[in-house]
Amino acid sequence: MDKLQIKEIVLDQYKIKLEENMIEREIFPKLESYINNKFIIIISGLRRSGKSTLLQQLRKKYDGYYLNFDDERLVNFKLEDFQHLYEIFIELFGEKNIFYFDEIQNIIEWERFIRRLHDNRKKIIISGSNASMLSKELGTHLTGRYLEIRLFPFSYKEFLRLFNREINVKFISLTENKANLKRDFNEYLLKGGLPEYLKTDNVEYLKILYENILYKDIIVRYKLPNERVLKELVNYIAANIAKEISYNSIKNLLQIGSATSVKDYFNYFENTYLIFLLPCFNYSLKKQIYLSKKVYLIDNALIINLGFRLSRDGGRLLENLVFIELKRKNKELYFFKEKNECDFVIKEQNKITQAIQVCYDLNEENKKRELNGLLEALERFKLKKGIILTYDNEEEMKIGNKKINIKPIWKWLLED
Repeated sequence: MDKLQIKEIVLDQYKIKLEENMIEREIFPKLESYINNKFIIIISGLRRSGKSTLLQQLRKKYDGYYLNFDDERLVNFKLEDFQHLYEIFIELFGEKNIFYFDEIQNIIEWERFIRRLHDNRKKIIISGSNASMLSKELGTHLTGRYLEIRLFPFSYKEFLRLFNREINVKFISLTENKANLKRDFNEYLLKGGLPEYLKTDNVEYLKILYENILYKDIIVRYKLPNERVLKELVNYIAANIAKEISYNSIKNLLQIGSATSVKDYFNYFENTYLIFLLPCFNYSLKKQIYLSKKVYLIDNALIINLGFRLSRDGGRLLENLVFIELKRKNKELYFFKEKNECDFVIKEQNKITQAIQVCYDLNEENKKRELNGLLEALERFKLKKGIILTYDNEEEMKIGNKKINIKPIWKWLLED
């Protein structure tokens, strides 16, 4: 690229005022704690989940160079242009030690320049929307040199903060507070946590976001010819949230060439952070690989607008929300299934430490099934207590030597 053109883009981006009154993300203190260590920081996550805003929040406190590569004028930017960029930064702003790069994965072989900066003891903070930037692209040049911060859409606490609806948890049981929190939770359950959608309530925005993921992050990136199959697969996923999936069944249903192709498509979607696959726990890793998996989607608003209908099974929307919250907390998750099924078991330091069941309402029709699934997991992993998360049930019960804590999800989401 022409050096003057790069300079013009840098200046244009610096003229953009940093957003005022940005909601501080819960992950910000962790990100800030990395600022003085020697590692490259990589912020990854779904498109439009707030990574750029998180970078801006850090820039407000720690001055440095900045460029957003998600700019159509940089479409011809190549590896050799990084040297021009570095010279322009120094020319315009003097010498600085911190570099902020947004959506840098758009540039082929970007990691070579980043390694050179790192070797020269510069601090680098990078954002990216594709999980593969944390695998093969980094494996060769940046192994052992980076730390990852994975950003999810807004949590329930962040959602409340956005609309100035925070409530002191000490007074959560007061009738008025409880009613307000349940009202807010209903909204969060359906609208999810994508910042721009929450601010605008524009369904068209969700459709554009989904199409950008589909076309830019998958079809173009992986050079895929069949758009129809991918769209049908996403619709299938949205209709089967929190259910077990079979590559072979999907192959036959959608008339895809092979189960291997189906698996590849799921990998592509996972690489964009749009979906997640949850494995079934087994002590044998080999067996675990071949056991079925359950599928979840990054945000409930996308599920609903990709074809899911709440009237069919609100419990699966709740389960999806719980799954994303556990992933946000960086938990190592599985589901457990033998005679019965437990929705989530959490592994820490090579042992299962928690078991969680999720249902919309614990009633006479499903109580035995939900309890049996949880109790079987508690017995299998020698745990003394378990949790059942529901829309609004709340009680404690003792079954044998096991303690079962039943609580509303909206209350659980407000716990530390």
